[in-house]
Amino acid sequence: MLVFFKERLAFLSMPKTGSTAYQTALAARADLVINNPPLLKHAPVYRYNRFIRPMFLNVCDAEMELMAVMREPVSWLSSWYRYRQRPFMKDKPNNTHGITFDDFVLAYMKGKRPGFAEVGNQLKFLERQPNGTGITHLFAYEDQPRLQCFIQERLGITLALGRENVSPKIKVELSADVEERFRRKFADDFALYASIPQA
Repeated sequence: MLVFFKERLAFLSMPKTGSTAYQTALAARADLVINNPPLLKHAPVYRYNRFIRPMFLNVCDAEMELMAVMREPVSWLSSWYRYRQRPFMKDKPNNTHGITFDDFVLAYMKGKRPGFAEVGNQLKFLERQPNGTGITHLFAYEDQPRLQCFIQERLGITLALGRENVSPKIKVELSADVEERFRRKFADDFALYASIPQA
C-alpha cells in the first residue's frame, strides 16, 4: 500500500496486478509505504477502512481517495496458478505442481478452498464499505497506459516501472465447460471488470 498525503491518494495493492513493481517505483515519492506484512501490504478496502483511514481522518482530518487495479478474472487466476508453479514452491503446501489449471479453477470455486487455491477474491478486495469508503479510481491491469497516465498526472512525475514477482511463462488452458461455470459463479467479478473504462 502506498499513501500520497498531499495528493490525498492511497494506492491499494491488489495481489497479482503488478503492485510490487508500482510500490518499488513509487516508494520514494510516497508518504507512507507498507511493504510488510503481506496482510497490510495487500490490505483490501475493508482493512484500509478499519485501520489506515482512521489514522488520517482522526489525526489529520484528511480523507484519501482510493485507487486500485483489477485484472481480468481468468487472467488473474492464471497468474496465481503460474506463480505457485515456481520451482521453489514444490515443497510448499500451497504449490500447484501436478495440478491442472482446470482443477485449480474448480478448487477456487469451492466454498471451502484447498490451500493451493486460496488466493482471495478481487471483488471482496474492492468491496465498498457501509460508511461509503470505496475505490475512487479503478484501473484494468490490461490497460497500463491509462493507469500510468493517471499516476504521472496526479503525482507530477515520470514513472520508471520495472518488473517484479512475475509469474512463470507457462501455457495454461481452461476448458470451455470450466470457464463457463466460473463465469457464471463469478458473474459479479466479470461485470465489475467490464465496467472499468479502458482506452
